[in-house]
Amino acid sequence: MNKNKIELEGDHHFSSNVETPMSPNAFKKTDDQKIVTIQGFFKQIMEELGLDLTDDSLSGTPYRFAKMYVKELFYGLNPINKPKLSTFNNTYGYQKMLVEQNITINSSCEHHFLPITGVAHIAYIPEKKVVGLSKINRLVDYYAHRPQVQERLCLQIVKDLQEALETKSVIVMVVAKHLCVSSRGIKDKNSFTTTLEFGGKFEDVKSRNEFLKIINIPYVE
Repeated sequence: MNKNKIELEGDHHFSSNVETPMSPNAFKKTDDQKIVTIQGFFKQIMEELGLDLTDDSLSGTPYRFAKMYVKELFYGLNPINKPKLSTFNNTYGYQKMLVEQNITINSSCEHHFLPITGVAHIAYIPEKKVVGLSKINRLVDYYAHRPQVQERLCLQIVKDLQEALETKSVIVMVVAKHLCVSSRGIKDKNSFTTTLEFGGKFEDVKSRNEFLKIINIPYVE
């Protein structure tokens, strides 16, 4: 394929569905087996770059890199690691907005495998169910730790929370900086990207503005 065509297609932020595209054989190997394979490939990459892997500083890098990819940066690819969203009956009858804001995001762009860093602001209006606050943070962390597109990240979080809480009234905003923008290409150090996804009562502009006011974002009068 023409390399220019690959570059252009790689900049398109679209996918066939909300799910992260995965191979049918994604989990045939254990994590430890994947680490061994990736270690070998990354060793070859380092050698192609001309690095001397007999140097004490570099000799362990292929293993460290492989372990970091499988166990840390992309642990969210494995559904075994998905946090359980423990919900409880809304016995208090609480029906106002509940907001969890400034949730740290450390992710990776799936086009260049460079860091995406930022925050997520999440709110929902309960009906029958409420969820433990830490579970929201864990869900964000899980979906962030995979090669991502920011739009998809928003959609995945919204979808899971709507299903667990049995309500459409969920809103997710992600504000993030992309190293693929700041360190390569245009090399814009100051720009950031904001994505917003919502449903249910948040379709109403008044509810959205209440959310935006709480998280100190300018809103529509």
